Amino acid sequence: MARTKYVAGNWKMNMDKAGAVALAQGLVENLKGLNAKYMIAPPFVYLDAVSQVVKGSNIILGAQNMTVTDNGAHTGAISWAMLKDLGVETVILGHSERRDEFNESDKLINEKVHKALDNGLDVVLCIGELYSQRVAGVTNQICENQVKEGFAGVKEDQLSHISIAYEPVWAIGTGKTATPAEAQEVHAFVRNVIKGLYSQKAADEIKILYGGSMNDGNAEELLAQPDIDGGLIGGASLKVDKFTTICKFASK
Repeated sequence: MARTKYVAGNWKMNMDKAGAVALAQGLVENLKGLNAKYMIAPPFVYLDAVSQVVKGSNIILGAQNMTVTDNGAHTGAISWAMLKDLGVETVILGHSERRDEFNESDKLINEKVHKALDNGLDVVLCIGELYSQRVAGVTNQICENQVKEGFAGVKEDQLSHISIAYEPVWAIGTGKTATPAEAQEVHAFVRNVIKGLYSQKAADEIKILYGGSMNDGNAEELLAQPDIDGGLIGGASLKVDKFTTICKFASK
């Protein structure tokens, strides 16, 4: 079935306030009239400023992470309520950098998924394998486990509020990327995992994004694959022209 493409920009720990505002302004102008789904996730400290820019546009405001607790003595943590107060609609969870650098477990990520969904936030759930795991031939096993753990307890009627981003860890920030055929193979496998967990309808409707160094040079071919429904973009999301190009490919 035809699924609306979804292009999400993860700005990670980049930009200053002026740059974040200028980038958002450029995207608001360039993406007018395009018909895919677009999201940008600035650093926490710029969410308020960027929120004012994208308000009323076709760009969704996202956040790069959140804590699992509601409030209290959790120094440095950011709650779902704080995010919603700033106009955030979507949160990225389970990014490989959070799993690796901050030791976030599948159990914790699943708790965050429930916290977000229960409080009206959409989720982009990230999954993906290390290079050593790909070489060992266990890519599908790793992705299946992460999907099953991440979706544990999530009801089928909640699936319209959650997307998956497949991001081979070896292709993040390295300039390497899976070939369109390699990426399509994993996306199709993940969609079949969702079918097994829920139903054919759920599998047909869920959006699965590619998050392994998609850029303006490879996006068109990747997005042409039948099970690749968009991209979770890192470096290329920091440039108005590059991100716009990807979004235009997604709108075709």
